Amino acid sequence: MKLVIVGCGRVGSQIAADMDHAGHEVVIVDRDPNAFSRAATRGVLTREFKGDQVVGNGTDADILRRAGVEHADGFVAVTEGDNRNIMASQIAKNIFKVPHVVARIYDPERAEAYEKIGLHTICPTLEGARHIEKVLLERESR
Repeated sequence: MKLVIVGCGRVGSQIAADMDHAGHEVVIVDRDPNAFSRAATRGVLTREFKGDQVVGNGTDADILRRAGVEHADGFVAVTEGDNRNIMASQIAKNIFKVPHVVARIYDPERAEAYEKIGLHTICPTLEGARHIEKVLLERESR
């Protein structure tokens, strides 16, 4: 699978490292050139990482083309901003026709709204709350 990831924070760099290790072709994009070295310092994007790194804004079509989005099988937007993740994901899905697009959106209402119009979203706010509730209820029933 050819994968483009926008956002080289903790989540994006971990996905990139895991997918690269599994043998997939990975390109990770971040507008902060220091994001890549921070990921390396955390031991995530080490010398074994075979993927490419592109410095630039993931909502810029030219940057996405440089990252190879036109031939991507998957696209993930995990920057720190919901707006940027939504915009980058919509560009990948609607302009470049990437088959599998996922956006992390922290705001539950926006995540639900974009899910309804066909954008696959992951909402850590809701998923985290559900997981905590499950753990609490499991311990209560013991």
